[in-house]
Amino acid sequence: MGCVLTTPDPKVVTVQNALTRESPAPPETIASRAIGLVKVYGSGEETVRALDNVTVGFPAKRFTAIMGPSGSGKSTLMHCLAGLDTPTSGTVLLGDVDLGGLSDKKLTLLRRERVGFVFQAFNLVPTLTAGENITLPIDLAGEKVDRAWFDYLVAQLGITDRLTHRPSEMSGGQQQRCACARALINRPDLVFADEPTGNLDSNSTAEMLGFLRRSVDEFGQSVVMVTHDPRGAAYADRVVFLADGRVVDELHDPTADSVLERVRKLGT
Repeated sequence: MGCVLTTPDPKVVTVQNALTRESPAPPETIASRAIGLVKVYGSGEETVRALDNVTVGFPAKRFTAIMGPSGSGKSTLMHCLAGLDTPTSGTVLLGDVDLGGLSDKKLTLLRRERVGFVFQAFNLVPTLTAGENITLPIDLAGEKVDRAWFDYLVAQLGITDRLTHRPSEMSGGQQQRCACARALINRPDLVFADEPTGNLDSNSTAEMLGFLRRSVDEFGQSVVMVTHDPRGAAYADRVVFLADGRVVDELHDPTADSVLERVRKLGT
């Protein structure tokens, strides 16, 4: 018997194509956003426009680095995003919350509950042990520490055997890892890291950046980091470049070489 060829029903083909066609990607969730942000210091001839109409978003569950020359406004931008500084004008959103509409008390509570910080200077309380420093945000909020999460964090950061030590009894790398655990202990919506490896040696720097990278990939954390180091920026998913208080460029899927090349171009 010969083979019988049939013409496909156009309606069936249309339905099949619709079912097999890739669905559009869901819209990206934004962890933090600046809209028309301006920050001015001083007045008259002493006026400094640290941020000049900056509009930029930082996706959730992504690692973004902010780079720029000294005086470009990168730390000012971070401080405004984190609610540590008040912009002269413009809007800062953490998720869907407008920071400009919050009282000082509500802003403090929001930072405590939804934001983590890692600074170059560690900012550990010298009279507390490492363990007490890590749980400080939870203790201040009067909440119960998730011991399983605490144990996991300190194990991943390699400081389980340093929990009873005070900062003066720890190396710089150990102190910074303690600060990183403190930033993540309450599972914040967003972690801000301001030159977190500035006081670390090369080995401790690699460990810290590797952990921030894993916190995004494994914990679904959102990280925004200010850095001057192209090698550090290469750990990020995206690099935002500032100059003279403005966003002038950005780079996705960076490498140390591509970041360095972009920095050179922007410097000319």
